[in-house]
Amino acid sequence: MSSLELADGLEGLKSFIALHQAQLKSSGVPEIYWETLYWKLKNSIFDAGECFSLAQIDEDDNFVSNAFNKWKVLVTCSGGVVAADRKHIYLVDHAWTFRPDQVRSHLLNITGLLARMCNLMDVAYSDDSDNIEEIVKKVMANMWKYSQTYSIGNQNLEAEERLPIWYILDEFGSRIQHSDHPAVRLVPFFFMSEQATYSIMFPLSDLDENDEVTRDFVEGSGADEISRSALLHPWSEEFSQEFLASVDLEQVEPSPDYFSASRMTETLPNADIEIPDLPSDRPIRTYVEYVFIRDYLKHPRFQLVDNSDEAEILWLSSHFKDFKQLSENFPFKRINQFPCEHLLTVKDLLCVIARRSSNSLSSKREILENEPSWLPTTFNLKTELPKLVAYFLAQEKLGTPNYWIIKPWNLARSMDTHITDNLDMILRLAVSGPKICQRYIERPVLFYREDVNAKVKFDLRYIILLSSTEPLKAYVYQRFWIRFANKPFDLDHFDEYERHFTVMNYSPTNLHQMFCHDFIRYFEEQNPGQEWCKVEKRIFAMLSSLLKSSVEKKDKNVPHIPAAPQSRAMYAVDLMLAWTDNVLDGDDSGPSIQPMLLEVNWAPDCKRACVYYKEFFDDVFSVLFLDETEGKHVHLLE
Repeated sequence: MSSLELADGLEGLKSFIALHQAQLKSSGVPEIYWETLYWKLKNSIFDAGECFSLAQIDEDDNFVSNAFNKWKVLVTCSGGVVAADRKHIYLVDHAWTFRPDQVRSHLLNITGLLARMCNLMDVAYSDDSDNIEEIVKKVMANMWKYSQTYSIGNQNLEAEERLPIWYILDEFGSRIQHSDHPAVRLVPFFFMSEQATYSIMFPLSDLDENDEVTRDFVEGSGADEISRSALLHPWSEEFSQEFLASVDLEQVEPSPDYFSASRMTETLPNADIEIPDLPSDRPIRTYVEYVFIRDYLKHPRFQLVDNSDEAEILWLSSHFKDFKQLSENFPFKRINQFPCEHLLTVKDLLCVIARRSSNSLSSKREILENEPSWLPTTFNLKTELPKLVAYFLAQEKLGTPNYWIIKPWNLARSMDTHITDNLDMILRLAVSGPKICQRYIERPVLFYREDVNAKVKFDLRYIILLSSTEPLKAYVYQRFWIRFANKPFDLDHFDEYERHFTVMNYSPTNLHQMFCHDFIRYFEEQNPGQEWCKVEKRIFAMLSSLLKSSVEKKDKNVPHIPAAPQSRAMYAVDLMLAWTDNVLDGDDSGPSIQPMLLEVNWAPDCKRACVYYKEFFDDVFSVLFLDETEGKHVHLLE
């Protein structure tokens, strides 16, 4: 190598380390390997075959329980692998990169992908078009044993760009088996110069010739022993019954520390401060950050101002945390947030709060009949993973349908939300970020759309106006919004967004809109004997019960939404209607219609509300800040 090439190489290495040092350190790649990694990435050197080989195990061997573990990777280089030797870091390619909602499309449309995945997963392949759908289903069922994930943690990216990315390693990487005492680490690595992601493999200790190469399939999960066993279920099916017998399905409320972990600390209002009334003899100076309020708030009692310092009402679009300072320094101000309202607006906490409205939870192993009846059975995949696995297996044993929807704790618009009856998929999704796993509503009330000529899913959005927590005073806006799916409902093709999801206003799809009074008329026509007034009464009872549970102070250690005289808030509650064989109040016989809580949203998008009803924000501000409810289309929740 010439001195010029050497100098260029050293500068390239320095640049590589400067760009990737944080990633290398966070991935735990020892510094001894950095230079070799640079040269292999720069020159696209995939030389694992010089030191390792694949070995196929006889299928009659007791070790082989499925196609996944019929292979091993062995050390074949003379002298073995010495961990202190800087050359022993290897690039492993990715055979397929995807997001879960792209899987079916990729398999059907990327040339050669389906055949390659069938070969990798030992699924019989045929290019006969009549069998393609069945082959795709088999690959989709098996792929989660092979799937790995990473996220790009750049806060400058949009939320959609930071969603988990999934990949399947090439035929070499996919053959490496699991061990609780792994021989190597295999970690994803984003090479910025190429804007490409590979995996890199390096030893954790010396390996002799013919030693097996193993890795930890659930490395970094931070799980306790029993949760780790649950995460390993996709590759350890034989332990299912023993596991099932050892897990108590009863759900209990987490400790108070859980409610504040990894969440921004708030201060509470100073209860000794006297809060004066808003002025009644002149317009109230109002600062708003939400553009549609600026466009539609026309009530003469509210004067919009551009400076938040001079405002008496603050309607913010960013989270506010220092309620103590607000009460002590600005007691004359009001704000559109309550302390601890994340108990309602973050999905994992919402389920905990909702369960408080029931006095007890059934712990029947086979059923776990969830209470309250308006909350779909829900498990926290961070704290209740073993319970979810045990429950799933119990349902499977009974032959009960096992459809689940997996949702991130704190994302909206159905982002990174997936539906499946595949336990392997659920358990792999559990490692891609904090999520809940909730029973998918299998018997939704459907709506016949003439333009689709079929019955589709829908959900309803109600606006809640919270004026006070002590005493509790809240209103529901009686004009609600309906969101429709665009394709006929069935319990299949869960990756088809327009069949199973209803949020269409953020994607280039057909947004079907309808006024609530028209919906009610069609609803009663399509569901003879089901009066909307009865359904609405159950919805209001559900909302009232939820709010009571959120503000109830059982003791000082139980997190709740506290008294905050300066606070007012508007939330959007999304719910569905489901058929139940239980006979509910007001019905002579079943089946009945049961409202089912989906989520509560902070700072909801109210564009459609403003377009439908131009007085919407006049109504909202009158109720919350003037305590005027007459003619404002609201109902006081009892």
